[in-house]
Formats: sequence, C-alpha cells, structure tokens
Amino acid sequence: MSKNLYGFTIKRATVEDIPDIQDITADAFYRYVKESGIKGEVDALNESYEDVKKDVETKYVFIAFVNGEALGSVRVEIRDDNTAYLTRFGVKSNNQNNGIGKTLMSVVDKVMKENKVKRLELHTASKYIPLVRFYYGRGFYIESVSSKRGYLRALLVKEY
Repeated sequence: MSKNLYGFTIKRATVEDIPDIQDITADAFYRYVKESGIKGEVDALNESYEDVKKDVETKYVFIAFVNGEALGSVRVEIRDDNTAYLTRFGVKSNNQNNGIGKTLMSVVDKVMKENKVKRLELHTASKYIPLVRFYYGRGFYIESVSSKRGYLRALLVKEY
C-alpha cells in the first residue's frame, strides 16, 4: 500500500527500509525520553536490525517520505480479537509539527477500518503533554496509567 497524502508518500515498509526505520526511531525516541523526563532506558532505543525485521515481516509497518527522505514511521499489530496495538510511532525531531504524524495516523486509521479493527491501543509517557495532545486530536482517550516501567505511561485507546 502506498499513499500520497498532503505531499507525503507513505508506504508499507520492506526490509530495505529497516535502516531508515532505525534512524527515525532512534531520533524520535531520544527526544521522547528527554521530553518525558524518563530516567533509564526505553525498549525502542535498544532494537536490533532483527527486531525491526521481525516487525516488518509480521506487522503493519508504515514509513513516510518527504522528497525521498524517510522522516516518520509507525508499527501496528492486529490481534485475533479485532483489536490492534500501535508501537514505535515517530517522526524525526526536526520535522515534527508539519503533518507527517497526522498523515501516518490517517493511514493507520484507514488500515484499521479495512481490517475491521474495533479498538486501537498504544502506550505513551503521560508527562509528554504535546504527544498526549496529539493523540487526543486523533481520537484517542486515556484508559489507564501505570508506572510498571519506571515512569508514568498512559494506555491510550481509540475505538472505531
């Protein structure tokens, strides 16, 4: 699937995209850790090539390009119970707030509806207010908050 929305090209990732996905994830999640005040590590910053390859092969992984440069990516796993879990959503720091994230999320919404997903879940740092606001703007709400990973993480849900 390849979509050209609002000047961005979004496509389903392939193994050839893994280095770009790793670069986007590292950039976005270093900022996530800093902006959230997280002490310690987050899983997204410790992924191997093989970890990303497994996701590309088993999940919906989308990558966004602007003028041929990879600037955003997201991963979604659709479960057998018509729910899905979104992970590793990120846009390179110097390209945030220009519509890439919204466009990626629009593609995710379209794919969720096509696959008859009833509920999309994700976790994010509850102290990263701009990101929480972004998700609220996309129709998510906070269902619960936990500190099991050493920082406050909100479980956000979107119902279709």
